[in-house]
Order: sequence, then C-alpha cells, then structure tokens
Amino acid sequence: MARQLRIQYPGAVYHITCRGNARQNIYQDNKDRKGFLEILQESQNIYSIKIFSYVLMSNHYHLLIETPKGNISDYMRHLNIRYTSHYNRRHKKVGHLFQGRFKSVLVDKDTYLTMLSRYIHLNPVKVKSMRRMPYEEKKKYLRKYKWSSLSGYISKRKRQDFIDYDLVLEEYGGNNQEGRKAYSFMIGMDISGDIDLKSKIVGRSIMGSDDFIEKVLDRHLKKDSDSREQPSFRELQGLKTKEEIIRVVEEETGKGLEEIKKAKGMDRAILMDLLYRAGGLRGTEIGSVLEVDYSTVSQRRAKLRDRLKKDIKLLHLIDRIEKRL
Repeated sequence: MARQLRIQYPGAVYHITCRGNARQNIYQDNKDRKGFLEILQESQNIYSIKIFSYVLMSNHYHLLIETPKGNISDYMRHLNIRYTSHYNRRHKKVGHLFQGRFKSVLVDKDTYLTMLSRYIHLNPVKVKSMRRMPYEEKKKYLRKYKWSSLSGYISKRKRQDFIDYDLVLEEYGGNNQEGRKAYSFMIGMDISGDIDLKSKIVGRSIMGSDDFIEKVLDRHLKKDSDSREQPSFRELQGLKTKEEIIRVVEEETGKGLEEIKKAKGMDRAILMDLLYRAGGLRGTEIGSVLEVDYSTVSQRRAKLRDRLKKDIKLLHLIDRIEKRL
C-alpha cells in the first residue's frame, strides 16, 4: 500500500490517529494514561503545538491539533518515541508499541474543526461493547470518562491548561457558559447517530471544502511535481484513475457511462462522489466527465450523503465498489 502523504505547513490542522502494534493495548492502567498526558504536554511545549481535542482509548488515541510551525512529523516522532520509551521501561518490555506510521488527515478548520472535535469526544461510547447501552447511560458514561478533553468543554472547572478551547467553542457562542451548554447539547444529539467522516476525506489525507483542497494542492504539492525523488500526489494518496473508477461503477450498476450521465437515480451521484474521493478529481473535472456544471456536482454529492443515511441498498452498492477499488 502507498505511504500516506504528509502535507506540512505553518498553521496546518490535523486529525491524528495512532494505534497499538498488532492492535495491542497502549495503556495498561491509569498511570500509563497519566504518563502519556504528561508527555503530550511536554511535546506540545517543545514543538509549539495547539491541542484542541484528544481521547485515549485502550489501543489507540486521537488528537485534533494545529501546528503553527508546520512540524507535524517532528512532533509526532517525539511524542511516540518518548511514550514508547516510558511504557517499555515501566513494563520491562522492548520493541515497537505503535503500529507503523501515525495516520493524519489535514483538516479545513473553517469547515470541519467542530465536527471532528465532537467525533473524537464520542469515541468512548462508539465501541462495540457500548452499542446496546441505553442512551441516558451512554450520556452519563461519556460525561464521566476521564481520558478525553470533553470534560473541559462542558465544565469550566474541569478545563485543562494545555487544551485550546476557544476556537472550537467559537462556533457555539464562545468559551462561556452558553457555548459550553451548546457544545454539550450537540454531543448529546450525536450519541445516537454517527458522524460520517469517510465520505468527507479525499485521498485518505485531506478533509475540507473544494476550495480548501484546491489551495492545498496548488500551494503545497504542485511546486514539487517535477521532483524525481518525490512520488506523485496520486501515488502517495493511493488514488485510482478516472478510467478505473468508471469501469467499476459501470460493472456494479450495469450501466455504461453514457447511460449513467443521463440517469435520474443515484448512479450518477455515486460516480461523482467516487471520482472526488477515490480519484482526487476536482468538481470542475468531474463536471467535464459527466457533462454537467460544477454546482451540479456539489449538489448531487450532497443529496447522495443524505440518501445514504436511510438507504441500506445504496450503502451496500457503494461499499462493493469501494472494496473493488
């Protein structure tokens, strides 16, 4: 599998996920968790990182961070090496603790910051063992969960000095009582549903508006496109060609491209969405393929996302296509 692309620049925001090697637990007890948080703060101070949200699970952790100095790789290397050393020394172990490279998604903070913060905070009640727990019990469990930044978002007296609450709470009315109430209300609303991240991530590495993605490509990738030592954007992202995507969609829907262009159902929207997510094509490029304008592509993709919330057959169709890709 192609290595994930790392796009680094001052002010970049990332959703970070790091898992234990072979799915092993990375915390054996609360002393490990406390040690991790101490190293998290130490690393933050050294590399001038802003931390918006975090959650520690048994075999992985999530972070939502900003890198004012554009140094995500250095920061994560320090954090994971320091914690691995701490863990191995404490438990008399050797070798790797984490599963390969950390996963990062570059985030458009103007569009997705608050949604990602809620997604991270909801992790403790989204595990398989919690699925059948009644809503009120989930809500109570989540509010009492010690190993995330949620408590500081809903209670002023539980704020942690190393967490930057202001930017996320700005969308809910500010870092005040009303803002915290609004954030808590949204968390409660999200407990019974799912925040769909997968459909919003392009090429496994970028989450943002079309304009944000275009700016990232123009400013931080195109200038390196002639370098022989740097793999292409498509190779790094594991993106599929336009032809590959069209062929699989044709085979799974039983319709040729010309028929899909004229389709009134969701087949055309499916092709649009996969060309965007799996192929990395921009809205104007997709419009050219399907002979529609840029705004139609955005509208049809939005309708598809809404339809997927209630149409299981459609969800299964897209799942089959994605597995083949």
